[in-house]
Amino acid sequence: MVRVWLADVTPLCDEACYRKYYEELPLFRKKKADALRSCQGRAQSAGAWSLWGKIRAEYGLPESSAYNLSHSGSFVMCAAETDAIPCRVGCDLQQMGTLRMKIAERFFCREEYLTVLEGRTEEEQKELFYRYWVLKESFLKATRKGMALPMDSFSIRLGEPPVLVKQPEEFPEQYHYREFCIEGLPYKMAVCTTDETIDPKIHTELRL
Repeated sequence: MVRVWLADVTPLCDEACYRKYYEELPLFRKKKADALRSCQGRAQSAGAWSLWGKIRAEYGLPESSAYNLSHSGSFVMCAAETDAIPCRVGCDLQQMGTLRMKIAERFFCREEYLTVLEGRTEEEQKELFYRYWVLKESFLKATRKGMALPMDSFSIRLGEPPVLVKQPEEFPEQYHYREFCIEGLPYKMAVCTTDETIDPKIHTELRL
């Protein structure tokens, strides 16, 4: 089963708190954090890795476990396979901002773009744009290709759950989606995985 966690990294914007977490990071993660200029960026980087560490300890997971990290705004997200089943896992978290229809027109498939565009208020368009964004990003991250894989090389149809209706030939596996939301938080969240079982709950009990 793939499970998902969300944690607030606001405390890590305090320098003393950040240094405490920073000192526990592996060297490669320290270098990644050091390369970031903003306090929030460093807090996100350290916080995401710390969340994964707490999950590994809680479930006794080996280093080889499938997992993925994401961060945006004040939050970090981790999706992990907790039953030692080999699979692909990708997740994405995005704080909602302005509507970016030029990006949708350039990078989304035609069906996806028209779904966002047609017969919608601007607020509805923004909601759909960010839903598609995290769904597409989570697939890119599950494949480990990232933005090297064109966003229009695969297509998603919204639903409960969303469905991958076109996918690149090099990734023929069956992928499964789940979206998450927390009332009052202006964020979109999604997981994409080849594991057919995704926990419907987003866990917030692990504190940084």
